[in-house]
Amino acid sequence: MLSEREIAAAAEKLEEAERTRVQTGLLSLAYPGMTMDDAYAVQAGFVARKRAAGRRVIGWKIGLTSKAMQQALAIDTPDSGVLLDDMLFDDGAAIPPDRFIQPRIEAEVAFIMKAPLAGPGVTVFDVLAATAYVTPSLEILDTRILRVDPATGRARTIVDTISDNAANAGLVLGGRAMPPDQVDMRWMGAIVSRNGEVEETGLGAGVLNNPARGVAWLANRLARYGDRIEAGQIVLAGSFIRPVEARHGDTIVADFGPQGTVSCHFR
Repeated sequence: MLSEREIAAAAEKLEEAERTRVQTGLLSLAYPGMTMDDAYAVQAGFVARKRAAGRRVIGWKIGLTSKAMQQALAIDTPDSGVLLDDMLFDDGAAIPPDRFIQPRIEAEVAFIMKAPLAGPGVTVFDVLAATAYVTPSLEILDTRILRVDPATGRARTIVDTISDNAANAGLVLGGRAMPPDQVDMRWMGAIVSRNGEVEETGLGAGVLNNPARGVAWLANRLARYGDRIEAGQIVLAGSFIRPVEARHGDTIVADFGPQGTVSCHFR
């Protein structure tokens, strides 16, 4: 277990990396015995520093929901991060060139909650009852921690990703908002293009067989720490595509078919 001092130091490194746009080293190398609980403590410290600076929590993101990504990191569980008010961009937004370090894009189903969800024991049916509507979204990933250590060739692990707020940095909501009982989210998918060229396609079923299952997992995980999903919050349920690199000048469009489109442009 990391000490409080080590947790605070790691959170400070993440904040500095985001501010300077210079990535910090792998925490998994600096602290070889680091656990997932340690990583969530670092994430909480990072978020606490941002809240102290005036940021407001607007929701949650769920990551590593697909089998492929879990196998790549040798884990069998998703992870989660915190959404803050300055992460939210309008549909079609032009992203400033100095906002992110190495942005990537994922397509997801976003849940907007009308009632709180508190575990344990939250089910998919509880999630649907507590959801005001679902809508297409893009998640903007960024890596304040190096993806690969240049000296050793070691790739980041799950503790690095969790510490780094589950790699979350932004979100874009768009398309058509729909009540959850009017769309089969397993078949809610997208064609994701970069500058008019299709890069990825996927279906909501890739997220634990139903995006609502990811939200139930989150509510039950948060209960272990005395927290819950609040009414009015946004929950990004997890990506059903591989991340798409977003370079300067790129326009990313996710076409969700009958649910509409959502896009952003990186200046």
